[in-house]
Amino acid sequence: MDPIVLVTLAAAFLGLLVGSFLNVVVWRVPRRESVVSPPSACPQCGARIRARDNVPVLSWLVLRGRCRDCGAPISRRYPLVEASTGAVFALVMLRFWTDQPWAVPAYLYLGAIAVALALIDLDVHRLPDAIVLPAYPVVAVLLAAASWGSGDWGSLLRAAIGAAALFAFYGLLWVVYPAGMGRGDVKLAGVVGGALAWLGWGSLVVGAFAAFLVGGLFAVTLVLLRRAGRKSGIPFGPWMILGAAIGIGWGEALWSAYLGLML
Repeated sequence: MDPIVLVTLAAAFLGLLVGSFLNVVVWRVPRRESVVSPPSACPQCGARIRARDNVPVLSWLVLRGRCRDCGAPISRRYPLVEASTGAVFALVMLRFWTDQPWAVPAYLYLGAIAVALALIDLDVHRLPDAIVLPAYPVVAVLLAAASWGSGDWGSLLRAAIGAAALFAFYGLLWVVYPAGMGRGDVKLAGVVGGALAWLGWGSLVVGAFAAFLVGGLFAVTLVLLRRAGRKSGIPFGPWMILGAAIGIGWGEALWSAYLGLML
């Protein structure tokens, strides 16, 4: 079997396991509860989740989406989060393994917190410091390791500049129009800026712009469909994350194509 297929399948399996943990994170972190204890239990009857019922996706299918003890329905969100995280990890591996394998740990970590932050922001319109702030030193260390492994220290300097630039840009937006930009978005901007700029200036520009473009189109669509008003609060974190995904996946290619049209 092709090695890239093997590592991609391994990444997907790891993503399933991480996704199972992220379900706990998404529920407990906004409530300031420990993600370690107590063990997971049915919210209806309180019965602890058995190990055999905690296999990502498969257990939900075997149990037909119901608690083994009381028969209460288990949300489809649980297997969807697990499957989505597996897909994100597989895509990260496909994106980086061949050309930038040293960057894989950094972007797997980013993929994991991105899933958690997007869901939490959709749920409670907040990006918890408990996830965002530790991401700064973790991403810095992982990107430094990637630069060391690839021998490209210029990428790390670019990442530092990109992190500061996007943080400052979002901070300015927050000062000018605080109702339209949360402090959590400003804090996350530094992490996103560093991850995008490490890949290149094109990735940074495309990723930052895509967040506003896609988020704006979504907001306008909701207004036109009368699902939201002009003053409705729409979380921006998920769009920052989607924009970053676009920048990571296709930022350099899109930026080069754009410059080609301008020249």
